Amino acid sequence: MRTNFILFLAAFFTVYGLVNLYIFIRGWQALSLAPPFRLYYAIGFFIVASSFIGGRLLENVWLSAVSDVLVWMGAFWIAAMLYFFLSLLLLDLLRLVNHWVPFFPSVVTAHPSTAKGVAALVITGSILLLLAAGHVNARIPRVRTLHLTIPKKVQGLETLNVVAASDIHLGSIIGKKRLDSMVARINALTPDLVLLPGDIVDEDLAPVIKHNLGETLRNLKSRWGVFAITGNHEYIGGVEEACAYLSEHGVTVLRDRVVRVNDAFTLVGREDRSIRRAGKNRKPLQELMAVADRNDPILLMDHQPFQLEEGETNGVDLQISGHTHHGQLWPLNLVTQRVYELSWGYKKKNSTHVYVSCGFGTWGPPVRLGNRPEIVNIRISFLK
Repeated sequence: MRTNFILFLAAFFTVYGLVNLYIFIRGWQALSLAPPFRLYYAIGFFIVASSFIGGRLLENVWLSAVSDVLVWMGAFWIAAMLYFFLSLLLLDLLRLVNHWVPFFPSVVTAHPSTAKGVAALVITGSILLLLAAGHVNARIPRVRTLHLTIPKKVQGLETLNVVAASDIHLGSIIGKKRLDSMVARINALTPDLVLLPGDIVDEDLAPVIKHNLGETLRNLKSRWGVFAITGNHEYIGGVEEACAYLSEHGVTVLRDRVVRVNDAFTLVGREDRSIRRAGKNRKPLQELMAVADRNDPILLMDHQPFQLEEGETNGVDLQISGHTHHGQLWPLNLVTQRVYELSWGYKKKNSTHVYVSCGFGTWGPPVRLGNRPEIVNIRISFLK
C-alpha cells in the first residue's frame, strides 16, 4: 500500500508540474512585447503554483493566517490551472489546424506577438470571471427533495424524513460560517434522521479544532440522531482522530456497523474503501446484512458509489452515497460519468433506491461549475 501511495504521489506531482510548466511557457511567450514584466511573472507564477501544496504542509506545523492565505490562493489556482490548460490546449490545436489549413485573419498572422498578448488577456479575464461565478455558485447550496416509497410496513411509522449532507470538507476552506448555514438549513427541515455520508472533514483536523466546528455540528437537531460514515478524506487526514472528534461532538460514526433505529428501521454504515491504505479490508456488505432484519426498511450509507449492484442484491431499500462531486468543475463531470454508474442524482435498481449526492462543500477549489452544492431531503413513505 505504501508503494502504491508513493507511485500515486509521483504521478500527481509529475502531471501537476508538467501542466504548470506548459501554462508558464505559454504565458512567458505572451509577454514577448513586455520583457521587463517577465521576471515578476515568473516569481508570481511560482508562488501561486506552489501555494496550495505549501499551505497544506505549513498547516501541519504552523496553522495561521499565512497558511490560510496560501491554501485559499492555491485552491483557486487549481481551478484556474484547469481552465488555462484547456484554453491553451484548444488554442494550440487551432494553431496546428491553421498551419495546414490557414484560416486565421491577417490581423492575427501579421502581428503574432500582439495577438498572443491579446489572447492572454482575453483568456485570463474570462477565467477570472468564471472563477468568480463558480465561487458564488459554490456558496449557494440548494435543498433537493425526493419523495420515495419503500413498500414495507413499519409499526407506528408511516413516513421518515431523512436529511443527508455529504462531502462537507470542513477545514480551512469550509469553515464556521458555511457550517452554521448548513446546520440552520438542515434543522429547518425538522429531520427524523440526519446522515453525513463521508468526507465530513477535509484533510487536516487542526483547522476544525481551531475553529471549534464540532460544537456547531453538535447543534444539528433530529428526532433519532446524527449518523456518519468515513470517506476517503477522513483517511487522508487521520481517520481515528477524525472519527473520535466527530463522536465527541454528537455524531455517531458507523464503521462497518449495523444499527436498528427506534425499533423501526435499520441503518447500515460501511467503512470507506480507503481502509485499504491501512492494509485492511472493509467487511463485505453480505456479512453486514446477515445481522439485519430484512423485514425492516434498510438504509445504507456507502461513501464511494462503486458496485451499486451490491446493495440491490443484498436487499438494501435505499443507498446514499457521495464522493463524486459530479466532477465539481465542468467538464470533469464527463469523467465522473464514465467512472461511476451514477455520478449524481437518483436511480432505481429493481427495488433499491440509490441517491448519489454532488455534496455540500468543495475539495480544493472553492468553486463549482456545472452543478450546485446540495443538502438532500429524502421523504420516505411506508405501507400503511
